[in-house]
Amino acid sequence: MESLTGRLLVATPSLKDPNFDRTVVLLVAHETGGALGVVLNRATEVPVAEVLGKWGSLAGDPAVLFEGGPVAPESAICLARTRPSVKRPTGFHPVSGGVGTVDLSADPESLGDNLAGLRVFAGYSGWSPGQLEEEVSSGSWFVFDALPGDAFVSRPDDLWAMVLKRQGGIMAAVAHFPPDAALN
Repeated sequence: MESLTGRLLVATPSLKDPNFDRTVVLLVAHETGGALGVVLNRATEVPVAEVLGKWGSLAGDPAVLFEGGPVAPESAICLARTRPSVKRPTGFHPVSGGVGTVDLSADPESLGDNLAGLRVFAGYSGWSPGQLEEEVSSGSWFVFDALPGDAFVSRPDDLWAMVLKRQGGIMAAVAHFPPDAALN
């Protein structure tokens, strides 16, 4: 399978793992050694400023930590979006287009003017070699192109349905699938 870095994994209604039920994951790395991504639509109530001080002033609305996934929840991954006319700032590692990861050991004030959005994730989602490919082929995930603003939407709870609806056709209908079909 070609690299899915920078693409979205959208949980299918059949994926009932509570870690990923109705999630949208942005893959920040997909190589022969495995894959790593962050869940984009699981906001917490913990303000970024409470945990990472000055980084909180750069965090977009909502300016809270997000649950990036079940692996290493005590670690942090920061995604940022550069402004259109900005060259890659120091400490920024591109994922796709103007979206990339940011080194949190850098000085946030030196990056502020270069960024159009920033989000911090506690933990990440990880797959061992071949695991993600198996999950995609077994129907656990839809794979779609990401838009630059997907990681920074102001209403992250709506992202799962929003991504499905913009695909059109039958995928748009999947956005209305009930959380528990047995209760329908």
